Amino acid sequence: MTRFIVRLLVNAVALWLTTLIVSGVSVDAYGTGGTTETVLTYLLVALIFGIVNGVVGTVIRVVAFPLYVLTLGLVSLIVNGLLLGIVAWISGLIGFGLDIDGFWWGVLGALVLAILAWLIGIVIRPIVESGDRRR
Repeated sequence: MTRFIVRLLVNAVALWLTTLIVSGVSVDAYGTGGTTETVLTYLLVALIFGIVNGVVGTVIRVVAFPLYVLTLGLVSLIVNGLLLGIVAWISGLIGFGLDIDGFWWGVLGALVLAILAWLIGIVIRPIVESGDRRR
């Protein structure tokens, strides 16, 4: 459970940083857009991204495995952009959340999001592991 919460927080922070870096990716906060609503919106979008990535992403990666081999993994950029687009579509259905200006902004946003989540994970991992050892 702790691992899930940490991963959710890492993805939410990485998404927030992505919206600051990539101008074509933004998040429309729920309600008045106060601090609490904004944080909850980022957490909700990160949760949706985790579910979409875990379910739809796995199916796409299995089906597109030959393309991954042929392109030496470069098709993953397109797949991740597609997954981010699906998250934007789902969050748009509920009336707030992720907003992407176009497919290529989604691809760039997915690339930046993945790099930031990886870097934050590298920084957070020793802290989380040291906390697990104390128990």
